[in-house]
This record gives sequence, structure tokens and C-alpha cells, in this order.
Amino acid sequence: MTDQHEHGDEAADANATGVAPQIPHRDDATVTYGDEFAAQLAALDSDASPEELDAIAALPSGSALLVVRRGPNVGARFLLDADLTTVGRHPEADIFLDDVTVSRRHAEFLRHGTAFEVKDLGSLNGTYFDGVRIDTALLSDGAEVQVGKFRLTFYASRLDLAHLAGR
Repeated sequence: MTDQHEHGDEAADANATGVAPQIPHRDDATVTYGDEFAAQLAALDSDASPEELDAIAALPSGSALLVVRRGPNVGARFLLDADLTTVGRHPEADIFLDDVTVSRRHAEFLRHGTAFEVKDLGSLNGTYFDGVRIDTALLSDGAEVQVGKFRLTFYASRLDLAHLAGR
């Protein structure tokens, strides 16, 4: 059997069993991470659509993505790539969330190098980090931020996560 034929059989086996075969990589330059890190990333990405996964994978260092999971515009994506990103119902907000549960100047996202923080600006309904009302919180990959009715999932740049995992 040739290599090509073997891979064809493995692909057929994957279809029959639902489990993809392990095909050895022959590239010595491939960076690998621990199983625990890979499992954490897979769990976080499981709620993301293929298009969202592509957008997350393409994030440059020092940026992040917010994806609306619940609220009037589910699926909307907001890029965090500035030192300060404002959120609110004000038409000039960087992230405009049009709902009465959102204050005109509700919250802001602050970038500190490759880390991001969310800060409530004294909003009436508050800002929540993983279900807890906060004044300010350092964001972690996969965290949920709630602003009014909107629930957004925070995704850090995969380049920055890989760099942190390599420390």
C-alpha cells in the first residue's frame, strides 16, 4: 500500500467511527502544547461557529474579540484592538449596544499590553464578569461579560495565549 492509499483508508475509518485517525506530522518545526492547554482551548472554542473560529485564529497579538452570545444581535463580533474601547447606548460608543438595559456610557475595555480589563462606568444595570457584578475585572479567555441584556464571550489572541503557555 502507498502512503496516499493508507491515508484514504484512515479517512474512511474516521467517517465510519466518528474518530479522526492520528496521522504523524513530519514537520520538526511544529510547536506543540500540553494536552491540558489544548483541552482548555478546545472547550472554550466549542461554542464558536467555524467563521468565529477563523476570526479568533486570525487575531494578531495585542487584540481580542467579543462575540455576542445572548441579546438582540446574537453573533455580532467586536474587535478589541485599541488601548480604550467604549461600550454603551451612546451613538458614538465604539461598541454601540442599542437596548434600554444598556447605559449611554456603560463600560469600557482597557488594553494593557496583551491583557484586557473591563471597567463599569457607574451604569445603572451594572457590568458582570462570569455572572458576578464588577467595577473592574481582568479578562480571561472564554470569559463572559454581560452588559445589559447582552452577553459577550471574550476571546484573546491565540498568539498571546500560546506565548503565555510557553512561559
